[in-house]
Amino acid sequence: MTPFLPQNADVALRLAHHRDLDGIVEQAAESPSDMGLMGAQASDWLQAQQWYGSLRMLRWFPNPLQHALDIYVAVRDRQPLGALWVEPVNCTRSTWRVKQAQIPASSRNQGIGSELLRHCFETIWEARTWMLEVDVNCKHALAMYRQNGFQPLAQHTYWTLSAEQLRELAEQPMRLPNFMPVTNADAPLLYQLDTAAMPPHVRQVFDRHVDDFRTSVMDAAVQGSKHSVRGLQNNRGYVFEPQRKAAIGYCGLISSHDGEVPHQADLTVHPAYTWLYPELLRQMARIARSLPEQSLVLTSADYQPEREAYLESIGAQRSQHTLLLARSVWHKLRESRSRPLENWRQEMLQGLQPAKPLAGGGRMFWGGPAGLSTPLGDWGDRGDRWELDSLDTLFGAQDDQPQNYDGSTDPQSPDAN
Repeated sequence: MTPFLPQNADVALRLAHHRDLDGIVEQAAESPSDMGLMGAQASDWLQAQQWYGSLRMLRWFPNPLQHALDIYVAVRDRQPLGALWVEPVNCTRSTWRVKQAQIPASSRNQGIGSELLRHCFETIWEARTWMLEVDVNCKHALAMYRQNGFQPLAQHTYWTLSAEQLRELAEQPMRLPNFMPVTNADAPLLYQLDTAAMPPHVRQVFDRHVDDFRTSVMDAAVQGSKHSVRGLQNNRGYVFEPQRKAAIGYCGLISSHDGEVPHQADLTVHPAYTWLYPELLRQMARIARSLPEQSLVLTSADYQPEREAYLESIGAQRSQHTLLLARSVWHKLRESRSRPLENWRQEMLQGLQPAKPLAGGGRMFWGGPAGLSTPLGDWGDRGDRWELDSLDTLFGAQDDQPQNYDGSTDPQSPDAN
């Protein structure tokens, strides 16, 4: 695709090849770029290089891993200048997010980051909304994203609970009725809970559906293999309200079995049941009690003041602040030139005009103007066809004796004898 900036006319923007990933991995090792994306790690490019050969063929047919390696690069003279890793957020692929970015300072000054972002906006037609989460302290990244149309959607705060605090929570009495494990049959309940817990403007960006809360066999196998390699385990459960027949709380804990990385917690609570925050945290603390001691990391948004107030009350420490940015994309479609209404009206009226029939020998022929015959030979070789020169050929000999269509006398007729 042609770059947008004139100084980058010799830069090629395209999907990454395996040789491009080799250069990106070397570039990330020598001069890693700080684009402020939450969850991005330098080892992500190495994993993409290792899995590229296996996942390349999966791009050609629908499957959960079809867009696992959607990496776009900017190349000049076969040398990668930068890379952008994107992926869909929901099952309908209406919302995409920027997962990872490798834009060195030299390429950033040339506008390579903006070139890659705009290339993704123009290339991925099914994406109506783009989003990303960036550290508030990364000023140059924030400036680039804002320059390309991203607007603040929500503020996120990351909290850390120490191993000692988790031990104290696990020893407290717990009152958590109807706590159930999560299965695919519970997807409608979790979808309703997620809808109630999000403000409308945030819910519109994520655009989640019931299928987003189901786990396919392939997804379960892929996630299971990733967690087993990293020594992680995923534990999920939700609180069921029997009177309303609805889920009112959900917690997910990705626990570390080797104690090398902190435990990751995911909490979703219905706004009318905020008393569940302490109960769900105690439940996760009891799960982590049987594992090597490690801290716990969880997130709160600016539209969840009750969660932030409770975490402050138990002594949780703020570790990071991020901004959730989003922008919409409108693709201009080429419209065909509409035909004037008068042309359509004339064609319709012409099609409604009746044709004039020609009669002969018990058959009806639909022909042209009166007094002229229609050349039946032009109709094809279907059935017995005769060419009629004029109407006199049909009716001229009827006063003497019956004749066939070709003018001969019927030998079986009594008048013929």
